[in-house]
Amino acid sequence: MKLEANLHPQTGKPKMNYLRHSLIALAVFASLSLSAQDKFLTIEECFNPKMAPGGLRGVSWIPNSHKFTQVKGKALVSTDPYSKRQDTIMTQDRLIALVKAEGGELEGMPMITWKDEFTFWFTSKNQLWTYNTVEGTLVAKRRFGENPDALEVASKSLNIATVEAYNIQVHTAGGSRKITYDGEDGLTYGQSVHQNEFGISKGLFWSTEGHKLAFYRMDERRVTKVPLMDITTRPSHETKFRYPLAGDSSHTVTVGVYNTLTEETIYLKTEGPYDQYLTNITWSPDDQYIYIAWLNRDQNHMQLRRYRAQDGELDKILFEEKHEKYVEPEHGPIFLPESNTQFLWFSERDGFNHLYLYKDNKNLTPVTAGNWEVTDFLGFDKSGEGFYFEGTRESPLERQVYYIKVKEKDGKAKKITTGSGTHKVLLNTSAGLYMDILSSRKEPRKYTVYKLDGTLINEVYKAANPLEEYKLGEVKIEPILVDGVALYSRTFLPPDFSADKKYPVVVYVYGGPHAQMVTESWLGGGSLWMHYMAQNGYVVFTVDNRGSAARGLNFENATHRQLGTLEMQDQLAALAYLKRMPWVDSNRIGVHGWSFGGFMTTSLMTRKPGTFKVGVAGGPVIDWKFYEIMYTERYMDRPQDNKEGYDKANLLNYADKLEGRLLMIHGMDDNVVIWQHSLLYIKAMVKAMNANLDYFVYPGHKHNVVGPDRAHLYKKVCQYFFDYL
Repeated sequence: MKLEANLHPQTGKPKMNYLRHSLIALAVFASLSLSAQDKFLTIEECFNPKMAPGGLRGVSWIPNSHKFTQVKGKALVSTDPYSKRQDTIMTQDRLIALVKAEGGELEGMPMITWKDEFTFWFTSKNQLWTYNTVEGTLVAKRRFGENPDALEVASKSLNIATVEAYNIQVHTAGGSRKITYDGEDGLTYGQSVHQNEFGISKGLFWSTEGHKLAFYRMDERRVTKVPLMDITTRPSHETKFRYPLAGDSSHTVTVGVYNTLTEETIYLKTEGPYDQYLTNITWSPDDQYIYIAWLNRDQNHMQLRRYRAQDGELDKILFEEKHEKYVEPEHGPIFLPESNTQFLWFSERDGFNHLYLYKDNKNLTPVTAGNWEVTDFLGFDKSGEGFYFEGTRESPLERQVYYIKVKEKDGKAKKITTGSGTHKVLLNTSAGLYMDILSSRKEPRKYTVYKLDGTLINEVYKAANPLEEYKLGEVKIEPILVDGVALYSRTFLPPDFSADKKYPVVVYVYGGPHAQMVTESWLGGGSLWMHYMAQNGYVVFTVDNRGSAARGLNFENATHRQLGTLEMQDQLAALAYLKRMPWVDSNRIGVHGWSFGGFMTTSLMTRKPGTFKVGVAGGPVIDWKFYEIMYTERYMDRPQDNKEGYDKANLLNYADKLEGRLLMIHGMDDNVVIWQHSLLYIKAMVKAMNANLDYFVYPGHKHNVVGPDRAHLYKKVCQYFFDYL
């Protein structure tokens, strides 16, 4: 028996002495571990989705249940967070077979939405299906046209609205019906309007019960057409799209309402200037009224208006907000449970984004307050007496979740999340639970279920560190004081960093509104490309200047009418702080950014020549007169009303000042920052006899270079810094 125990079970040869074997194994493991920690990123890995932290796919709570579901591999799986037991509800193969048996088509496991605790729905090809988990029955509920331009499903009735060839079709149990007929190029229905500003992301809005549909009608026929060149044909040909340039004619938006029961359509009587803004469309819970945050073109006067859905008449102006710079409504009313008239309202009227209560036709009263921001409303508790929200009370770098009573007089909110970082919470108030999704510099991603009182139930998923085997430097976050204001900076340091060495620096910049680059989240809000550059011996530095998000209204609107000036001042002040570090090579400073960051990169290279040796500007705004109305006029007013501000920000005026090497990159089909910007800059550089500009175009790409070509883009960016910095 002893002899057999010392024989290898497969080869039959004597086993190695256990102690000797163990010592050798430990030595080999140590060697492998050391070499694993020496791995360096490739540029392709920087943009490989597999290098991102893992997570749960399609996670959602089952209504009236303590369980949640996710799409795991090729199956829909439910999880009991108390026991962590998982059960397969449906496999991909079985669902495909069920759909095929009913004459439909399904290619893979779809994302599902729960209608109730027993039924979920999904769409495939041109059909909506429901599946009952108790009865095991699949039913084809609605059929619609293939490849619609927009699609919206009513959660209760499962009625569907689609946009096909500029017009709207509604699909109910009684069949399909076209409800608009004159849609064409320049006149569209059911699409997002106002260039997706003001929180607008769609153009179809079902009422609570799902029998009435509000929709946008956008007339762009007076809007300037901008050319694009299609080089895929022989010969190439020009295409055009409508793009409202700052100071020029805008589009006209109206709101229609279709009743599926009466099959009648009316339009809200939103009389006013042709270029007014109709934002944040919201139905009252009883389906009787539609609320619209009306905004003038100057964007400094907002009125919350209530219209009657039956006849389109204006019922009441509930309140208004004004500001000398701008007002920016981005959220509709959030109605209190069991109320058709009382609601919460997001406002920056006191300087920070907070929630206010509108009740009994009275003025707004604050529910949350303080020198911090409410960043998201998450939901009411089961009683309806309080609600949960996401905010920055602990730090503008973090997102924590809080609970507060609606009628709380002192405005105190109780923090329910624990741990430093960025928290996303999925509420399940019916079961008294929430799922916390946490990310930080130390935690790639972790899903944990808690009771609403904070009691830990279970950690249900923890992502492995995808960079465990790589040799990486530290990611530091620290505040820098500029003009008495703390600006948060992030620094990627090279591996084996030594304060006794000198390192070149690449400043990564964005700097514009509605963006925050530095956060307490995985990689500090940065990217693998920054680690890649650090591995190649560069310090990568970023700072969120005034004008960026999550710091309050005064912090953001300080740049009003002078985009680029104050932002540049803050960037240079932060850079001066960095240059005081003994390990910074002050003669080798580069800068890179895209979009607003491309504008900032070019500004820093030319309005402060000599500070940066090398720059790479992608998709840059060059002259704000060539950017769209909604964004530009909010921050710069109209060109005819702010000539000095537009002239000062116009980078064509500084083309002769460029001293270092600048690479400018643009997507040929860019419909956000049109190609004309960088082409005008080339012309200005030629006129100035300045040969320091290099240029690269990505045919077929819009504002961002995405897909396989993104790795090529950053090979180009990196090589430019390697060659010239």
